[in-house]
Amino acid sequence: MRFLPEEEQRRLIAACFARSDLTLEQLWMRYFALGGSLGLLELDAYLNGLTALPRVDRDMLAHAVNERLDEVAGPARAPYSHSVRDAKPLHGPLKALVDLLEGAHRAPPERLPAIVAEAGRALDLTIGVYLADYDQRTLVPLRPGAAELDIETTVGGDVFRHAGTTVARDGTLWTVLLDGVERLGVLEIVPGDDADPEDPVLREQCRWLAALLGHLVTITTQYGDGLDSRRRRRHRGSPAELLWQSLPPLTGATESIVVGASIQPAYELCGTVFDYALSEQRAQLALFEAGPRSGSANIAVVNALSAYRAARHDGAPLGDQFAAVGAELAAVPGIPAVTGVVAELDLDSGTLRWLNAGSPGPLLVRGGEVLPATAPARPRFAAGEPPPTAEVRLEPGDLLALHSRGAAETRDRADEPFGGDRIARHLGDDAGELPPEIARRLTRAVLAHSGGEPRQDAAVLVARWLS
Repeated sequence: MRFLPEEEQRRLIAACFARSDLTLEQLWMRYFALGGSLGLLELDAYLNGLTALPRVDRDMLAHAVNERLDEVAGPARAPYSHSVRDAKPLHGPLKALVDLLEGAHRAPPERLPAIVAEAGRALDLTIGVYLADYDQRTLVPLRPGAAELDIETTVGGDVFRHAGTTVARDGTLWTVLLDGVERLGVLEIVPGDDADPEDPVLREQCRWLAALLGHLVTITTQYGDGLDSRRRRRHRGSPAELLWQSLPPLTGATESIVVGASIQPAYELCGTVFDYALSEQRAQLALFEAGPRSGSANIAVVNALSAYRAARHDGAPLGDQFAAVGAELAAVPGIPAVTGVVAELDLDSGTLRWLNAGSPGPLLVRGGEVLPATAPARPRFAAGEPPPTAEVRLEPGDLLALHSRGAAETRDRADEPFGGDRIARHLGDDAGELPPEIARRLTRAVLAHSGGEPRQDAAVLVARWLS
């Protein structure tokens, strides 16, 4: 195999990019879709000869340019770091990438493990896929005959909890499986006999393979039940089915904020939902609940969520979002009262503004200390004027949490509520953990307090403002 000198590859990639009729932003989007993790400024610096890139990223960038050159049919192709005898890569990481993409085209979800195995063979790896069940208690293998992994006590579970990568004592490499920033599970990667699991290049290949696979898991789950059925540990009732379909991903992030959520009981969810929307300027957060379980609680909170989203999509200010929810619920006779919070965080200044309707106020965690944020509130969402908007200023690194009344009011067999103090202690002990893990750990504690038989839903929405 002949490897092309790095500077020569850079020069030719830059020349081909100039003929591709792509903007830098368009090139970055294509590179990112292939699993690349570097930022726009880093690519710009590389193309202008100001910095170097790892070989894997150089080849992904070349692949992104070549895709465009194929579309415009004709110009010379950008070179890879090693000689390629065919238009389609025949070996190495690019072959694994192309096989994974082509194998997933129109493939049913059940075929994904076989596609992953074939991509692994191209990298001289044996790959096992584990997906988190909806309770986020176990990691469920897609390979028949493999054992489930407990999230709290196993190496794979530790990798899932910390969204990281580690090498076990037997040389197995474990890495988190992500769709964007949402944790879906983990990959168990056994390198070939001659491979070093500590090799940074191998780790980089595994990282972008995991990122691409995470996208495929999410996409195939949307049009088939094969993977979804593996993640379910028991029957999910129709109210829970409706509410789960209404929820956004459990994790979202931008450069300025990371949001994580958890909600229990996963299979018997009845009357609680959360929502968020992230942009360059702000993070918009909401939580709605319909109190004790009832036959129409799920309909009530879905109506509230729909009215909130419709107002938010129209660009309505926070007070109008609150009023829209109240007006929607007032127009539906006989449904339970809905309580909750709508909030927005200015990502430039750190200013948090919120409106409360009978729900616990936001909790702020700064340096391990929990600072409740109190404000006037309405007892529930109803037609009429919203309450005054409350405001507080966050500092970079602060943790913000919204939680349902059900989380604090969940009782054990001795009729003792979980309580706001326990919630505050769990949040104060976060020790820099990721927001989705803080939320998961807290709702697991609430569920354990109930003895596995909660009378109310427990939901937590956690956000860390980075800057």
